[in-house]
Amino acid sequence: MSAASLPLTVANLLLRPSLGSRRDPDRVFDRIADKAGRTDGDERFVEGFRPLLAEWAGDEELSPVGWQSAQAHVRRHLTNRARVRRLIAEHPAITQEPIEKPVFVVGLPRTATTLTHSVLSLSDEHRCPRLWELLAPGLDPSPGERRKAVTAARRTLDGTYLLSPRFREIHPMTAEGPEECTFLLPHALVPLSQARLPEYHAQQFARDFVPDYRHLKECFQVLQYGRPRRRWILKSPMHTGNLDALLTVFPDATLVWTHRDPATAVASFCSLVECGMTLSRRTVDLHALGATWLDLLSGSVRRGLAARAEVPREAVVDVPYSWLGSDPAAGAPKLYAAVGARWTEADAARLPTVATHLRGSRPHRYDLARYGLTHADVETAFTDYNALRAEVDRA
Repeated sequence: MSAASLPLTVANLLLRPSLGSRRDPDRVFDRIADKAGRTDGDERFVEGFRPLLAEWAGDEELSPVGWQSAQAHVRRHLTNRARVRRLIAEHPAITQEPIEKPVFVVGLPRTATTLTHSVLSLSDEHRCPRLWELLAPGLDPSPGERRKAVTAARRTLDGTYLLSPRFREIHPMTAEGPEECTFLLPHALVPLSQARLPEYHAQQFARDFVPDYRHLKECFQVLQYGRPRRRWILKSPMHTGNLDALLTVFPDATLVWTHRDPATAVASFCSLVECGMTLSRRTVDLHALGATWLDLLSGSVRRGLAARAEVPREAVVDVPYSWLGSDPAAGAPKLYAAVGARWTEADAARLPTVATHLRGSRPHRYDLARYGLTHADVETAFTDYNALRAEVDRA
């Protein structure tokens, strides 16, 4: 297990007195919800976070930093929900904003989803959500409001990287860069990367995610209202298990599914999750981490495969890792053509900057065995997916 950084050790010492509030998570939740602002008719959305916070508080190995992260997670979702609902009440025309033919980049994590999203976001004809917008979605800000929001996002990132320098190496992010819409998806898998939450884990494949994607659409409508309409380019590996709900809300979406050897992808992602767990828990059971995420990732892919079987073939674009992972200059034009977009000289000129930005300063090394997994485990869990991947590689 990775040793805690000195800043993380200090942060846990300073925050230790606040850990006692875990004993009454309902009281903590009520305080967060009241401060976020409750809106009429939204009780179901708000109360949906109460059991999550209670289970999070019950993780016996949760660190003081982890408890602060749990509260911040709930606070952000409830605050954003209240803001979006308030803006819609003030500007009912927001609900008429068309989110036409959006592109969703999906697939296993660590399969070049971030690079694919960034490349598709290069075009002036496309619109991607930036991290600062995802953390606090709102109407078109003034220059001063934008600077304030960007600064707040930078501080959030700086704090994360200070406590976990390795996270920056594995998954570089910037406040003004394209980022995945998981930040706005209410009940995604994110909490499972920070705590042991068996009930939340069990609910993931039984939950009705349609309300979550309706909320996601409202967020994009708010971000689009009063601004030029361009084609949305969106991304999250966590959409893969929810494609049925996604397509219910965005029926004209194009799915860009990135592909890579699942043994490599799972090992790489477990390494990333280890960074989050080290921040949030006093101890990390690496074998339990591996078993949890092998189940979640393989289950998500199985659900995704079932959903895509019902989708018109032209609505799915399969992208082998080699398209962008090996030679972005050759792969990017093919990617644009596949989604019906124009690849221009201006896009080509910007491409090297994107590819460089997403590369950490140190190689990312990882090993399945560290997480108690073997190649045979992964091959068995992804049998159906590997058959699809073989077809994609042959195409």
